[in-house]
Amino acid sequence: MTSAEVAMLRAGGADRGSRNDVRRWWRARSVRLKLTVWYMSAVLVVLVVYAACLLWALRSTASRGLDERLRGDFRWAAEMAEQRPDGTLTWFETSSADDEDLPWLQVWSPSGALLFKTAAVARLPIAESGSLAARADNSIEIVRRPVQAPPVRVLSGHSKVAGQPVVIQVARTEAVLRQNVRDLLFLLLLGLPVAVAVAGIGGYSLARRALAPVERIAERARSVTAERLGERLPADNPTDELGRLTGVINDMLERLESSFAQMRRFTADASHELRTPLTAIRSVGEVALRGQRDAAEYRGVIGSMLEEVDRLGCLVDRLLTLSRAETGEARLSLELVDLRELVVQVTSHLAVLAEEKRQTLEVQPGGAPCCLADRSVLRQALINLVDNAIRYTPPGGAIQIRLSESPEEAAIDVADTGPGIDPAAAAHVFDRFYRGPDERSSEGSGMGLGLAIAKRAVEVHGGHVTVQSRVGSGSTFRISLPRANAEGRATSRAPELV
Repeated sequence: MTSAEVAMLRAGGADRGSRNDVRRWWRARSVRLKLTVWYMSAVLVVLVVYAACLLWALRSTASRGLDERLRGDFRWAAEMAEQRPDGTLTWFETSSADDEDLPWLQVWSPSGALLFKTAAVARLPIAESGSLAARADNSIEIVRRPVQAPPVRVLSGHSKVAGQPVVIQVARTEAVLRQNVRDLLFLLLLGLPVAVAVAGIGGYSLARRALAPVERIAERARSVTAERLGERLPADNPTDELGRLTGVINDMLERLESSFAQMRRFTADASHELRTPLTAIRSVGEVALRGQRDAAEYRGVIGSMLEEVDRLGCLVDRLLTLSRAETGEARLSLELVDLRELVVQVTSHLAVLAEEKRQTLEVQPGGAPCCLADRSVLRQALINLVDNAIRYTPPGGAIQIRLSESPEEAAIDVADTGPGIDPAAAAHVFDRFYRGPDERSSEGSGMGLGLAIAKRAVEVHGGHVTVQSRVGSGSTFRISLPRANAEGRATSRAPELV
């Protein structure tokens, strides 16, 4: 590589570095400054375009006016001719030969002889006048002159004076036209910086006024912390762009406040649920160490401790299941699932629990609906609902599992004859660790995670779980899932993978 090529590469690298520096500087500027610069640039472009159009319009109008005056001079020259007594032609002149107001005029004979000229011809000689007269065609020609001298427009045309054919030639300089254009250009150049400066001041003021609500929003947003999530951002006009943005942020803060409150409740409930088996293990261990015991007593103590460990492990497993589902770490293994077959398997698995309480566990099939789902995940959700029904249905009660289908959805209803759910509590039955006031004091009432897990398991398949209940008349939990055809395709929305 030659030294010249190396120098060119270095120069190119320096140019790119300079452009990158300019970009970084521009990105670091405030929105107010950027808006002002863009506004000034837009005004400058508009003014430049307007000035160019104005100059073009002025020049075009002045040019047409000059051509009209030139044709007027031609008509005047044809009308002001006089014939002397000897038969020669002359033109009437109102002033002396040195009058500067007389038009530039030459009259030629058809043979090319100069018959007449005004004093203006001597002041403004045109070397090409003879050749222009020789090819007179009533058109206007622009004759360029030496540097610093304005061009001249010449009109040469045939006419008749006293019956004699002649060539009349008139001319006018573009000096006045160019002077008018220069004067206008000077005014525009003088006013353009002033207009841009005024636009910059106005643009900065407008940007400052328009962004003032943003500063207030930012100032209020700084005061929002985890302990003050109840704060909301002000909105001067809820219907404009900033107002809608403020509404979106306030909605987000409301969701965050709800999530933080739910997280605090979850932490408190989880701590309570985890503390219970740990306290039991510690108490049993401390009692066992107070005195000498035989092998059977120690075996009983260890068995009691293992029961609490099992409960603790089950709680942790369920919490991990919910956590993985909500964070997207779980993956579904989708397949075509026959819901009727799944319901039969679940009822066979839990029939022994119903028999212990002398309950009737019955399946009422309604067709053979299918869905695209992870069999094990969906099976766990159904087990949780049926187990919940068995748990809260009194001895001798009845539990029915009904299947139904529509063109788009398949449904599984788990109905029991339990005590029902209070309307105020029905809105929270799917919350983690939620149990009614009577359930917390009852032994073996569960950990309050089964329904939450069931709800999440159905939702990740694109379905939903609802409950209908009346106090004293039992409850009905419904699982609704998108149906699938025989080819394993969902007939409505596709399941959502997590």
